[in-house]
Amino acid sequence: MLLPRGVAAFDRDRLDTQNMQKDKIMKKLTLLAATGLAALTLATGAQAQEAATAQPYIGLSGGYHDLGTGGRDDGAIGGVVAGVDFPMGETLTLGVEGNFHVGTGAIDQEYGVAARLGFPVGEGSQLFVKGGYQEVNFDLGHITGLPVMASIDGTADEYLVGVAGEFGMGNRSVRLRVGVDTIAFDSVRATAGMIFKF
Repeated sequence: MLLPRGVAAFDRDRLDTQNMQKDKIMKKLTLLAATGLAALTLATGAQAQEAATAQPYIGLSGGYHDLGTGGRDDGAIGGVVAGVDFPMGETLTLGVEGNFHVGTGAIDQEYGVAARLGFPVGEGSQLFVKGGYQEVNFDLGHITGLPVMASIDGTADEYLVGVAGEFGMGNRSVRLRVGVDTIAFDSVRATAGMIFKF
């Protein structure tokens, strides 16, 4: 569960049993996905006639993040993304992306990095899946409605997975992006923004 490190120890202990089962399942799924991705990458790379050309980009992103704990645990977010894609033939793109967002409500800020696997679906458009790491800094005073000592750590970090689409806007260098992802399958984060390719 996506909980701040400052949450009382007994709250964490109470969740250990259910989290251990979830972790075992997620490790198996992650290993299966990584194996499939490696096999697909090798097969596609072997078919590519030319070396992949890097396609860097930056973008603006905004959305809504619900931490999934109930109560005052959500907030609007806005920030930037930056990354690079590597086309692997005509049917696959591999990439890596970083993000930084500031928030309102329960979210002070969040940031992370993810690998992405894209599938072109038309001129300047693609659908992709991603997986990586995200850290979230919480506003514990907002969540609890109580004063919080500065010494309490209000951060949590977990794996992130998601899906998204980028759609050409008539100009190959500008794309509209919409997506949804989750941190540890506990939170839901929906975002939209503009991507600018170099």
